[in-house]
Amino acid sequence: MTVSTLRPTTSQASLARVRLRLTIWYAATFAVIIAVLGGALFGTITRRLDRAVDESLRDATRQVIGAARTHDFDDIVDLHTPDRTVYLVDTAGHPITPATAPRWVDSLARIAAHTGSLTQPHRDERGEILRTRAERFTSDGGRPMIAVAAAQEIELEDRYPALIAGFTTAAVLAIVLVTAGGWLVARKSTEPVERTIAYMQRFMADAAHELRTPVTVLRSRAEVALQQERDPSAYVSALRGIEKESERMGRIVEDLLTLARADAGERHIERQRVFLDDVVLDAAGAARAVGAARGVTVDVERFEEAEVDGDPRLLRQLVMILLDNAVKFTESGGSVHVNVGITDGLATLTIADTGAGISPEQLPHVFERFYRGDLARTRGPSHGASQTGAGLGLSIAQWIAEAHRAQIRLDSAVGLGTTVTVQFPVAGTTPPATQGSG
Repeated sequence: MTVSTLRPTTSQASLARVRLRLTIWYAATFAVIIAVLGGALFGTITRRLDRAVDESLRDATRQVIGAARTHDFDDIVDLHTPDRTVYLVDTAGHPITPATAPRWVDSLARIAAHTGSLTQPHRDERGEILRTRAERFTSDGGRPMIAVAAAQEIELEDRYPALIAGFTTAAVLAIVLVTAGGWLVARKSTEPVERTIAYMQRFMADAAHELRTPVTVLRSRAEVALQQERDPSAYVSALRGIEKESERMGRIVEDLLTLARADAGERHIERQRVFLDDVVLDAAGAARAVGAARGVTVDVERFEEAEVDGDPRLLRQLVMILLDNAVKFTESGGSVHVNVGITDGLATLTIADTGAGISPEQLPHVFERFYRGDLARTRGPSHGASQTGAGLGLSIAQWIAEAHRAQIRLDSAVGLGTTVTVQFPVAGTTPPATQGSG
C-alpha cells in the first residue's frame, strides 16, 4: 500500500479559520438574541411599572378633585405620602394648597390648562426623576382648577437589582456555554470536510504514484527505442511493452473514473430483474480462461437460481473482480470454488480460493483504495509475476455491493485461502440493515 505523509496544509488552516468564524457567529447570534430578549423583558417590566405609577397618579388627582369640590382642602394635604405629592393650583399656576409649590408645578399646570390633562416625566432640581400628572377640572363654584400629582419614578435597576444581576450573570454564562458548544459543533460539522480533504489528498497522492510507474515505463521504452536505429523485431518488442503498460494505465484510469463518479453520485445504475446465477456462470467462464493460463482451476459447485434487482453490467463487474482476485492470488495447482444460490432468504454468492490468504492485520484494510497488502498478496503466484493491480478492485466491488444494498464479507487466514461472501436481497424484497463490509 502506498503510504502518503500528510502534513498540515492551507486547507486545514482554512478549516480552522472556518471553525473559528462559525464559533464567533454562534456566540454573536446568541448574544444578539439574549440582548433582544433582555431588552424586551426589561422594556415590558418598565412599561408595566410606568402604567402602575400612572394609575396611582390618576387616583390621586381624582381624590384631589373630589376634595376640592367639597372645599375640604385639609383632605388634600392629607393625601401627601412619602412616595406621592399632590397640589391644587389655579390655571395660572398659582398654588392653592399647599401654599407653595415647585416651579415645575407652575409650568405643568399652564400646559394642562390648555390640554385638559397631561402625564409626563420630570427631573426636579435635585436630579430626581418624577412621574407627574396634571388634570384640569371645574369646582362646584365654576372656578377652573388644576389637580397635580407627582410620584418618584424609581429606576428599574433600583427596584429590581437582584433580577438584573441574575439575568446578566445567566446571560454571560449562557454566552460562554454557547461559545464552547459552538466550537464543538463547528468542529464536529467540519470533521467530515476535513476527512474528505485528507482523503482527497491521499487519494490524489496514491493515484499519482500508481500512474507514475506506467508513465515512466512508457517514456523509458520509447526513449530507448529512439536512441538508435534498431531492427524491426526490437521495435515490435518495444511497442508491445508500451501497449502492455498503456493497458495497465488505462485500467487504473478507468477504475479511478469509476470511483470518482461513484463518489459524486454520477454513476447511473440501471435496475432490472437479473438472475445472479446466470451472471456468475458467465463470469466464471471468463475466469476459467485466465485461471487456465496460471494453472488455477475455477469450479462452479453450487448453482441455484437466484433472482435480484440490479444492474447486470455492474453485477458482472463485481463477480469478475472477485474471481480475478481469487485467481491472481492462488498459486499454480490451486483452485477457486464458486457457489451461488439462496441462503437464509438472501441471494448469496461465495468465492473461495486456496491461495496465500490474508493476515488478520491486513484483513480490515482490504477494501481501502490502493491497498495491496504485503508481497505475499501483491506479487502473483510462485512464477513471480509483477504487480498487475492498483488496489482499486475491491473498493469498486464494495461500492457495487453497497449500490445494490448487498453485504460483502471477506474471511481469510494465511496459508488457508480466502472466502468472499456477497449477499443480495432477493428481487422484490426489502433488504436487512446493511452492515460494515470492512
